[in-house]
Order: sequence, then structure tokens, then C-alpha cells
Amino acid sequence: MNQTKPDIVQIRNLSKSYRRGSQIIPVLEDISFHIPDGEFLALMGPSGSGKSTLLNLLAGIDCADSGSILIGGVDITTLAERELARWRSLHVGFIFQFYNLIPVLTAFENVELPLLLTRLSRGERRAHVETALRVVGLGDRMDHYPSQLSGGQQQRVAIARAVVTDPTILVADEPTGDLDRGSAGEVLDLMERLNRESGKTIIMVTHDPRAAERARVIRYLEKGELSDASR
Repeated sequence: MNQTKPDIVQIRNLSKSYRRGSQIIPVLEDISFHIPDGEFLALMGPSGSGKSTLLNLLAGIDCADSGSILIGGVDITTLAERELARWRSLHVGFIFQFYNLIPVLTAFENVELPLLLTRLSRGERRAHVETALRVVGLGDRMDHYPSQLSGGQQQRVAIARAVVTDPTILVADEPTGDLDRGSAGEVLDLMERLNRESGKTIIMVTHDPRAAERARVIRYLEKGELSDASR
């Protein structure tokens, strides 16, 4: 018998707009939805539809005009800036289109960066980093610099960095947008495995229908409104 999983994300009456000169440009309008724990959700929609804005709001990078965002029971819209920064460092793993690795740091050092904000000892950090790099299949590339890795390998390092703190949610903004089809497939295989085997909740923005098909649920965002296409 299947049991309904609790919601890890609850969005209620969320709105966001930007000011351009004297103009107010609405991006998201009164959006409400929820994401169960362990879901793999793809957000699709035309350019300018607000997908990345929604992702940034969920990640605590941007602030809403109105509405609430509860993640793991915490309404992040009520947190002060310092509280929000600490919450983000503990609960959100970021996967970007262009990897955002630091070129002068090795794969190990890049993955270790989020752990430097924690109270873990040096030995504990090493154990976490080594585990994360093994999970993404790069246990033998720990001492390599980004320039010594392929695009797909760099993105896997970025995924290791995203999961090393065991975050509540993973947010991915076009994670395969800069990869060839083969490397993109490997990265998506890894994300699927993290979702299926480790129960990671993943929210992915993508323009690529092939990438979206890997998710369990696809939602379409257009003109500030969400529509659902569950599979």
C-alpha cells in the first residue's frame, strides 16, 4: 500500500514583481502549490516566464513580494537576512548550468567549500567530501582541477558540492544546458539515482523536454501561472 509522503515544500499565494524604471513588471502572480518529500519536479516554460525567479525564491536567494514559502516546516519569507543565509547554507544544494567551480581549487576543495561553514572537523569534512565524490563517480578525480575535467565531470563535481551537506532540497537551473547529449544523459542518470535511491527532493528548471522527462512531475509556468502535467 502506497503512503502519501508529507509535503517538503508548501507555496501559498506567492507573488513577485520587478521594477523597471517607473514600471512594475509582474513575474509570478498568486501561485500556490506543494512538493512532496522525495519528489523530482521539472519546471518548464518559455523564456521570461519566471521559472528561474521561482527557483531563486525557493532557494532563498530572492525575496517574495507576498505569500509564504514553507520548506521543511520553516517559512523562509519570515527570516531575517542573516537567518536566511544560514538556513540556505544548511538546507539548499545548488546545481548551476555553468558549474560555478573555482578554477584554482581541486575537485575535492570545490566540494569541501560548503562544509567550511559548518562545525565539522577537518577529518569529518574529508569523509563527507570523499563520500560525495564517490557517489558521483569521481572518487579517482579528487585532486584534479576543473580544467582537467570534461564538462560532464565538472557538473558531477558541482552535484557533489550540492549534496555534500545533505540538504533538504536540491535546486537545479538548466543543469544540462551546457553539456553535449552524452554528458547530459550521465548527469540526468545521476540526478535520477539521487532522487530514487537517496530520496533527494529535486526541483529542476529546464528548456529541454528530454531532461524534463526524467522528472516524476512536470509543471509548466507561463504568464505567472502554473499548470500541472503529472506522469
